[in-house]
Amino acid sequence: MPGRPAPILESVASGLERLGIIDAERFHPTANLAWPRIVTGFAIMSKQTADLAMVGIAVGTAGTAGLAFALAYWEIVVMIGLGLAGGTVSLVSQNYGGAESERASLVVTQSVLLAIAFGVPLMATFLLFADSLIGFFALGPGALEGGDAADEALAHGVTYLVYVAPAVLFELLNLIASRTYTGVGDTFTEMVARAGGAVLNIVFSAVLIFGAGMGVAGAAIGTSVSTGVVTLVLAWGMVGRSYGRLGMEPSPVPITRAGLRLEPTLFRQVIEISTPEIGRRLAGGLVVFPLLWIAATFGPVVVTALEVGRRVRSLINSVNWGLSLAASSLVGQHLGANDEAEAGAYGAAILRLSTVVYVGLALLVVAFADPIASLFVTEPAHVAQAGTFVAVAAISAVGFGIDGAATGALLGAGDTRLPFVASLVGRYVFALPVATLGLVTPLGVAALYLALLLEAFVPGGINYWLFSRGRWKVVSRRYRPSAESG
Repeated sequence: MPGRPAPILESVASGLERLGIIDAERFHPTANLAWPRIVTGFAIMSKQTADLAMVGIAVGTAGTAGLAFALAYWEIVVMIGLGLAGGTVSLVSQNYGGAESERASLVVTQSVLLAIAFGVPLMATFLLFADSLIGFFALGPGALEGGDAADEALAHGVTYLVYVAPAVLFELLNLIASRTYTGVGDTFTEMVARAGGAVLNIVFSAVLIFGAGMGVAGAAIGTSVSTGVVTLVLAWGMVGRSYGRLGMEPSPVPITRAGLRLEPTLFRQVIEISTPEIGRRLAGGLVVFPLLWIAATFGPVVVTALEVGRRVRSLINSVNWGLSLAASSLVGQHLGANDEAEAGAYGAAILRLSTVVYVGLALLVVAFADPIASLFVTEPAHVAQAGTFVAVAAISAVGFGIDGAATGALLGAGDTRLPFVASLVGRYVFALPVATLGLVTPLGVAALYLALLLEAFVPGGINYWLFSRGRWKVVSRRYRPSAESG
């Protein structure tokens, strides 16, 4: 790192080592992998956050409530993609770390085939059944209250879902490509592509929302177009083509014409590792539906406030995009080289680093909760409500920081089943029942605050315990290149 940043980075590394958080020799490879992923995650998460803020300015609370409903379905796409990509990074990192590049390339091909198999039906569902999907939030005792504003919110949700449908397949393929680059230790290339796409998304959305007056439709079209551009850029490197002088690199495990085939053993392994990870991700994504359904009982303002809190938390959680993936990649590569002791040391160090970073960010956001909320809503009462959700969501992010680092290390070993169970327990045994109390007790909206905390800290605590046990080292032995030769 040229110029001034190098001494600064060395000072940070030395300080963290003195505090016993992470050794300097482990901090540097962790930081090299993590910082581009953090930038990438922040850029990706900022797309929907910026759309929410712009729609709030241009359309109002009905628009932001409708966007919240539609983004719940978009989150399903992202969770499926992240789960599938989790299996990809686990197998790519272990095979690449074990000097089996051709086998790693075949893993990528299997993942792409699975992404297409998931993406096409999801696209069709968004296009054909948008009314029924968004209509879920108008059913039962949790039906959205607010008269014409409620109907308008539902209509905005349908509009967004229809126009964002083409981006479904693009996003799944982008996640596979991104995790492939992470698995081989290159997080810069994906950062440039994804961050550039995020900037395009914000520009396109702003032009369409404000310049063309398209409102929610403009936000969705901006997302679809920019996501497609990212797919084209990443595809260029994923087939082994050079980016020239851009500083980006072609994938060292490219998809080749000869490798475009179904490889049963690897296909089964991708499914075996990805399925629990998809379940774990979906467990986190699907819980937002009953939470929004409960929030809808209190009207569009509470729906918007909950979504603002969740979006701010997603920005904080960008750190997990880097540190969790760094844990997966570094733990996986050292396991692939049969160095279990170093893999464990990396996992523990990254977990400590993640906790410290998340606590610092949470304190900062809590201190400025109301000013942050005012970027999305303007009326003082609405700002106060959204500010409370922002503060609670920021505190809950610490739980996600612990969960992400621990799960990343487990994922690098191919151990995804028990983290999946941890997600189910946290969301559906603790968070959701507590949120439901808001409908039948004086807790009201406060029950949603408790749910946000529980859905993060319960899985975080369980996965920290799972990592501490060390069983993941045994699990990883089934997936290393040496296992197949053995």
